[in-house]
Amino acid sequence: MEKITDIIESIANEKGLEPADVKERVKTAFIQTAKRLFGEEYLYDSEVDPQTKRVKLYQKVHVVADDDERLGDHNFIALSEAKKIGENAEIGDELSYEINIENLGRTASGVLARELNFHIQRLLEEKIFENYKSKVGTLTHGTVTKIDHDGTTYVEIEDTKAFMPLKNRIKGENFKVGDVLQAVIKNVAIDKSHGIRLELSRTSPKFLEALLAAEVPEIKDGSVIIQACARIPGRRAKIALSVVSPNVDPVGATVGKGGARIDAVSKFLSKNLQDGSGGESIDAFEYSASPEILITRAMAPAIVNSVKITQDGKAIVYVNPDQKSKAIGKNGLNIRLASMLCGCEIELIETGSASEKKVSKEEGLKNLEALFGEL
Repeated sequence: MEKITDIIESIANEKGLEPADVKERVKTAFIQTAKRLFGEEYLYDSEVDPQTKRVKLYQKVHVVADDDERLGDHNFIALSEAKKIGENAEIGDELSYEINIENLGRTASGVLARELNFHIQRLLEEKIFENYKSKVGTLTHGTVTKIDHDGTTYVEIEDTKAFMPLKNRIKGENFKVGDVLQAVIKNVAIDKSHGIRLELSRTSPKFLEALLAAEVPEIKDGSVIIQACARIPGRRAKIALSVVSPNVDPVGATVGKGGARIDAVSKFLSKNLQDGSGGESIDAFEYSASPEILITRAMAPAIVNSVKITQDGKAIVYVNPDQKSKAIGKNGLNIRLASMLCGCEIELIETGSASEKKVSKEEGLKNLEALFGEL
């Protein structure tokens, strides 16, 4: 093939690929073509000649002793035979025979064309895969192209096909073909039949985090950090925030003046809901490395008397009887979210109830220190 280096540069420029990567795939395509034409049992190699700008294809054989038991294999040649080709041949040398597939006519050209197309396409997919793999958990948007009978929503993002299963859609949301859909990239895979498989989600906590980063400059620039996030999509969410600088109020910055920032995110999450619900409310509070303090804050709006962490990691939360319903929340949402965010099972005990265990003076002091620091 004449001027293959020019073709490599042309493909690289057109597809946005590195010439060196295209060159390697072209060499692979030639080797695979040789295997299809001459047999898989032979060893092949190829190289691009910078002078002639052609791809040179070779069959390789290894030089072995005349009595070597491997001589029945096509990939080995006896030393005595090798010396007829080159008198300096030695055991362990590798001999190469150039193959010219251009002389084999249309059949060879057709096979080579298919191999070139296949390997360049795989290179493109790998590039797209690596690009999107680095973006898992980040916000993206595209146009809805199809919704199948299972409720899976298909989205076109630039030149890439993406899909969002029904389970990744907020309950009550409704989309139609032509809508612009915003979601986070949940997973990226390469499927042999369908190529790149880009899975989107609007139910992942990462979706809420990405929306907050887009709305709150302090989160975007890293001065406010979302340490933990838990959601029951479309209904309620809790986020624990920390700061790099003590001069920044993480909750105030995230909520915004008059709640403007967090309300904007909540409103965005509810705009596609068709069930008439009020959308997803978001509770924001300051993170603490102390499990007891973190759980206490996560249980808001309930006022917690004390928290005890058991040896098996379970959290025993003590509340007054009038706070129990707040701690549990409507349909159990509050305690469920607090448990999700803190990563532990939470058991409520009413202070003064028959089921409450007596707390010793030492245990009480320990709980106070956990909440308010060393006394």
